[in-house]
Amino acid sequence: MEAWIIAIFFIGYLCITTEHQIKVDKTVSALAMAVICWTILKVFNLDVLEVLNGVLVPVDIANNSNAIDEALRHHLAETSEILFFLIGAMTIVEIIDMHRGFEIIKRMIRTRSKVKLLWIIGVIAFFLSAIIDNLTTTIILITIVRKLIPDQKERIWYASLIVIAANAGGAWSPIGDVTTTMLWVKNKVTAAKLVEYVLIPAIVCLIVPLFVASFLPVFKGKIDTSDSEESITYKSSMPVLVIGFISIIFVPIFKSITHLPPYIGMLFSLATMWFISEKLKPIRELSSTDKDKFSIHRALGRIEFSSILFFLGILLAVASLQTIGTLFNFAQTLNETIPSTNVVILLLGFASAVIDNVPLVAASMGMFQEPMDSGLWHYIAYAAGTGGSLLIIGSAAGVVAMGMEKINFFWYVKNILWIALLGFVLGYLTLVSFEALHVFG
Repeated sequence: MEAWIIAIFFIGYLCITTEHQIKVDKTVSALAMAVICWTILKVFNLDVLEVLNGVLVPVDIANNSNAIDEALRHHLAETSEILFFLIGAMTIVEIIDMHRGFEIIKRMIRTRSKVKLLWIIGVIAFFLSAIIDNLTTTIILITIVRKLIPDQKERIWYASLIVIAANAGGAWSPIGDVTTTMLWVKNKVTAAKLVEYVLIPAIVCLIVPLFVASFLPVFKGKIDTSDSEESITYKSSMPVLVIGFISIIFVPIFKSITHLPPYIGMLFSLATMWFISEKLKPIRELSSTDKDKFSIHRALGRIEFSSILFFLGILLAVASLQTIGTLFNFAQTLNETIPSTNVVILLLGFASAVIDNVPLVAASMGMFQEPMDSGLWHYIAYAAGTGGSLLIIGSAAGVVAMGMEKINFFWYVKNILWIALLGFVLGYLTLVSFEALHVFG
């Protein structure tokens, strides 16, 4: 029956990747896939396997049914840590947006030079995505660019480079991307080592595409910003923006001091931001209509809980494959076929352009048994985080940009793929060099 679980997983995944064609939301497919996989595992009492000394062995031969229940509880607990972390981070971002804190950033990036605007947007996307996340960063910056670039045909170039920059920025931060958060929460990497090894390769992945794009005709000349709409801010905008960023940056510090899971620190930061938001509520600056809308409860309502449920479904589905030993067997086959781990991870990066990087990283954590801060986990963090930029559908940031700016899939392949590929490969080679210098230095 193991083959049935594998078949259900691939069918569900096919439905996820073709959600627009079959008109079924990917969250539906992910949740159904997870439930069916675990139901088969439980009903047919399949063996729960674990890796001991490089060999798969049953966890509890005498009472396998109980072992299945324990495995499900274990994976649900691990998945919940990630989900509560994301809910806390998303809510903090919505609180900042509610106080119009991001309008401050909008004022900072006004310029008439197209090339200068490209670099300013790219650098802001790179560092902002490391602090909040690449998805939210993409939404914020495309919204800002819309007010600066009226021509949609020009704007899609900026939107595409924002995707590359945001994905590169999320790859070196433990809170910048769902995949790096997964690796950090599950103790595959530490925040310090992730930044130490992946930051410079991520910068290469950013700088190369921006440098190449600077010579393209579309970024020549100047833009007219004289008619741009004036942004409105509150007295609370700047304090909430600063406190919000500090509260998110505080999370890895909290973890290193208390040794508690990251989601505890994020929930503490959320509680702090919630309290500060209530105390700094700009009542006198709001109209009677806006006063009713200005509440944390409305900010909570703006969180994309469909994405949270999608992560829940896909992670539990991958966990079912890990429970029956499929991922470990696949890893062994892959390593025997391709002796170079670097090549294996590079292929994983290319795969993340087609397949969502969340299940890819979840699968890799079941495939490999390397210790914390092993070079392999740094390769995975970089490859899965930046490889999605190769195609517009390869990352959550890309999918959002595609929807917001109506970016054509084949236009992106023709105009952006080669730029993203150049940055991705050069960045990966830089990371391999860093790891080699660490081993032999």
